Amino acid sequence: MTPQRILFATMPMDGHFSPLTGLAVHLQQAGYDVRWYVGGHYGQKVRQLGIHHYPFKKAQTVNQYNLDRLFPERAALKSPLARLRFDIYQIFLLRTPEFIEDLTEIHAEWKFDLLVHDVGFTGGVFAKHVLGIKTVGIGVVPLAESDAYVGASGLGLSPRKDWLGQRFLGLVRYLIQGYALKTCHALYNQYRRQYGMPPASDFVFDDLIHTSDLYLQSGVPGFEYPRQRISPNIRFIGPLLPYSKGKKWAYELVRKLSTFKRIILVTQGTIERDVEKLIVPTLEAFKNEPETLVIATTGGSQTNELRNRFPISNALIEDYIDFNRVMPYANVYITNGGYGGVMLGLQHKLPIVAAGVHEGKNEIAARLAYCQVGIDLRTERPKPTQIYKAVETLLTDIKYRENVLKLSVELASYNTNELAERYITTLCPKRPQTIPAEITY
Repeated sequence: MTPQRILFATMPMDGHFSPLTGLAVHLQQAGYDVRWYVGGHYGQKVRQLGIHHYPFKKAQTVNQYNLDRLFPERAALKSPLARLRFDIYQIFLLRTPEFIEDLTEIHAEWKFDLLVHDVGFTGGVFAKHVLGIKTVGIGVVPLAESDAYVGASGLGLSPRKDWLGQRFLGLVRYLIQGYALKTCHALYNQYRRQYGMPPASDFVFDDLIHTSDLYLQSGVPGFEYPRQRISPNIRFIGPLLPYSKGKKWAYELVRKLSTFKRIILVTQGTIERDVEKLIVPTLEAFKNEPETLVIATTGGSQTNELRNRFPISNALIEDYIDFNRVMPYANVYITNGGYGGVMLGLQHKLPIVAAGVHEGKNEIAARLAYCQVGIDLRTERPKPTQIYKAVETLLTDIKYRENVLKLSVELASYNTNELAERYITTLCPKRPQTIPAEITY
C-alpha cells in the first residue's frame, strides 16, 4: 500500500498546535506520510518530532507572542469587542490568502491527499475548494457550533433549554454575529467570492466547522452542553493531548510528594507571563498550610524570583513539570483554563479550579461549573481567599468527586488517536501501490 499523504496545518499558537502533535506522531508511526505546515518557532518543534516541516513563506506568523509588537495600534483599543475583532482579523482572517498561496505551492511539490487542520486555520475551507482535497477539521476548544440551546461561543454563557432562555441566547447570538462581528463574516465571504465560492449562509465560525469533510472534536459528550442538534460531520474522539515521551521525575522528588497531606497543582500555561494572576495568589493562599504542598509550574516565567519570594518548604516551583507524573499525587488542579490541561486533569480524576476569561478559556471554565467537576472563579485575577475557599469546597463536597470520577471513566473509554485514525481512514483510504509494467510475478 502506498502511504496516504497527510499535511497537518495549524495556527502558530500553543493551544492550536500542541494538541495535534500526539495524533501526528501516531499517524506517522502507523505508516502514513505525515508533514506539517506551520510558522514561527513551531517549525523546530515539528522537526523534533521527526516530521517534515513546511514553514510559512507568504503567510505572516501572528500570535499572542508578537501581536502587540506587530500592531502597536492594538493598545489603543479599549473595548473588549474591538480588540476581539482586531485579533480575529489579524491573526486569522487576513492570513487566509497567504495560507492558500503557501498550500498551493506545497501541493504542487507534494500532492497531499488530506489536510488536517485546527478549527482556527482558515486555509482549510479554501484549500478544499482550490486544491480539490479532503479536509479534517480539529476542534481544539469546546464545540463552538451554534445551537438554540447554547450561547454564542466565547461568552461563557450557560445553556438554556426553556423557551425564554432560548430567546435570550438567540438575541445575544444575533447581536454578536449579526452586529459586533458582522464585518468579520463579511471579510470571510469576500474571500469566498474571491476564490469562486458562494457566500456562506452560516456564520464564519460555523462555516469553518460545517465545510470540513470531517470534524474531530477533542473531548467527550459528557463534557459538552446539551444541544438541539449536532452536525453529522462532527465526531467526538476523546481528549487530544500533546505528544509526550514520558519524562520521569527523580525519585527524591516523587518521595517528597508522599510526605504531604494534600497537593495542589497550579499552572497558567506557557503563554501567560504575569505570575501575579494565578500563581502568586495560590502560593499566598497556602503558604501557612504546612501540610499542603503547592506545585507551581511557571512555563519559564519568573521561576527564580518566585522561589526567592516564597522560600517555604511547602512550595515546589518549577519551569516545567511532567503532569502525567505529578497528577496522580495531586488533590486539586488550579488552572487558567487551557483545554488540554483540563482534559488531562479530568483524566487523572482531579477536580479543577478555573480562573480564565480570554482566548475562549471562559467557555472551558463555564463547562467545568456546568458539569460540576470544578469551580469557575469568573476572573483572571482571583484573590487568595477565593482560591482557598474554592479548594476547600472541592475537597469537602462529595458531588465534585463523584462527577469527576464519572467523567474520567468516559474519557478513558476513548482511544483517541486510534479512533481519529479510523475516522480519517474511512474518509480517505490508502491507495493501492502501483506496480511498474515491466515487473511480472
